[in-house]
Parts: sequence; C-alpha cells; structure tokens
Amino acid sequence: MEVSFDLTIAWALLLAFAVYVYVVLDGFDLGIGILYPFFPEKQDRDLMMNTVAPVWDGNETWLVLGGGGLFAAFPMAYAIIMPAVYPLVIAMLLGLVFRGVAFEFRWRAAGRFAEWFWDGAFIGGSLVAALTQGMILGTLLQGIEVDGRAYGGGWLDWLTPFTMLCGVAVVCGYALLGACWLNWRVAGPAQHRIRVLARTFGFATVGFIGAVSLATPFLEQSYFERWLAWPQILEVSPVPIVVVGLALWLAKELFDERNDWMPFAISLALFGLCFVGLGLSMWPYVIPPEVTLWDAASPESSQLFMFVGAVILVPIILAYTIYAYWVFRGKLGHGDGYH
Repeated sequence: MEVSFDLTIAWALLLAFAVYVYVVLDGFDLGIGILYPFFPEKQDRDLMMNTVAPVWDGNETWLVLGGGGLFAAFPMAYAIIMPAVYPLVIAMLLGLVFRGVAFEFRWRAAGRFAEWFWDGAFIGGSLVAALTQGMILGTLLQGIEVDGRAYGGGWLDWLTPFTMLCGVAVVCGYALLGACWLNWRVAGPAQHRIRVLARTFGFATVGFIGAVSLATPFLEQSYFERWLAWPQILEVSPVPIVVVGLALWLAKELFDERNDWMPFAISLALFGLCFVGLGLSMWPYVIPPEVTLWDAASPESSQLFMFVGAVILVPIILAYTIYAYWVFRGKLGHGDGYH
C-alpha cells in the first residue's frame, strides 16, 4: 500500500480527526440518552444529565467541522454522498434537535406529562441520532453507486442488513461510552448500576465490532484483498490483535473497579482503532470503490487557503474543549451540577 503525502491527504487526515473527536465526545453524551430507560428515577436522570450539561453543545462543534470540511475540501464526494443518505441525515438532525431542546426544556417541565414527553424526546433523539450515524457509516462502507460525477442509486439503497448491523453496533458503542463516562463522573449508589451496564454494553460492543469486521471484507473485492489475502494480511493484522488486547484490558478494568477513569480511556482507544480499521479498508477511496480522494478533491489553491484557516481554528477549538472539561471536572452526586 503506497502512500505519498500531499495536501489532499492532509485534509483527509484532518477530517478523519474531526469526525473521530465528534464520535467519541458526542458519542458518550448520546450514550447517556440511550441509558436513560435503565434509570427511571428523576434524581438519577438529573445527575446523569448534569455530568454533560456544561459541555454537550461544544461537542457538536466537531460535527460542523467534519461536514463543512467535507463540503469544502471534497465537494464531489459531498455531492455524491449526501443524496445517497438524505433520509438518514434528516433523521439524524431531527434527533439531535429534539435531544438538544429536551436538554433545556426538561428542567422546566411542570407536571408528569411534560417530564415524560421531554425525557422521551431525549431518549428518542439520542437513539435515532446514534442509529442513523451508524447506518451512514455502513452505507459508505458497502459502497455508493456513482453515475459520472453524481449519485446513481435509489432513494432506499442505504437500507440493507449491513447498514442495520452498523447502526445497532454504534448504538451499543455509544451506550458503552456513556456508561464508562458516568462510571468516571458519578459517585454513590448509581455508580454500581452504571458499572453493570458498562460491562453489558462492553461485551455487546466487542461482539458487534467482530461482526462488522467479519462482514466488511465480503462487501468489496478490495476489502477482501486488504484484510484476508496474503501478504497484505501481515500489514493490517496488528489492528485486530490490538483490538482483542484492548477488549481484554477493558473487561479487566470494568471488574477491577480501582481506576474509574481507565475504562473510558480504553473505550476511546477502542473507537480509535475502529477508525484506523475503517481508514485501512477504504484507502485510497473516499467513496469505495468508485471515487478516490484525489478525484473528489477541490483545487489545490482552495485546499491551501482553507487549510491555513483550519490550522488556526482547530487548536483554538481544541483548547476551548480541553478548558471546558477541566473547569467542570470531578465527580458529581445527587444535587450537584450545572443547572
């Protein structure tokens, strides 16, 4: 696999970084919504939401950066991918909107119906956003039909067993991130139930990672040759080996219960390795197996102009994000929080 570094690759790496940061940061606060049904008491739900109330909207900055960067740096890919997944993108945005409104309105809910409605909006919005994000990933992996420089498929090509598998896998993965985050940030009796859920969703997530990994090589010939043909298998074999090692380490830490922060850190690393595996599968295509990164790239002068801005802005966003998490650090108990 030959790699030559240029501005197009730099943009691809920058967008991959933005999407990864979005997935892990917004992933755990979406995971809290997915875990809500396991905690019916209002005081437990208030505590869970208070752990992310100061930072959740900042997490979605990275989604804007990823989407905007794709439009600016790879306009042809944006023009082909979006029509292929319009229903999923619309559902995802509606889910994020309902969830965001519920974040603020549930604190002012007066009466049982209003509490039930806004808690339902928070749960449903989180679940729909997670499921559709996984299905968009599955649609990209299974391939998108291209006709010239435009989308050539149908309105429902995204609806397949593989995309459903990816959607459920992301729901479980976000629930794991949410449980590990809460295990780190929550004190008291609720932490015991959270740790039990983290073990359950940890096993489920590792199982789904295995299922998606086994199915992916059979989607495209290039995937099969990269992951299962000799001698290419030697180049990619460290990824599944390290995934197994991290999964065993995660199980040990979830049962050990001495370092509350460690399961969250290992889960972030597990998601990072999944991103590496995704990149290895798709390389050098942005839309497998039709459009390469260079086919879809904007003119070099445009990429350079925008890259200078990104190099200035990304460190500022990173600094703001780190500062926000530092200010609101520490464990919370019932009655503590931002609201």
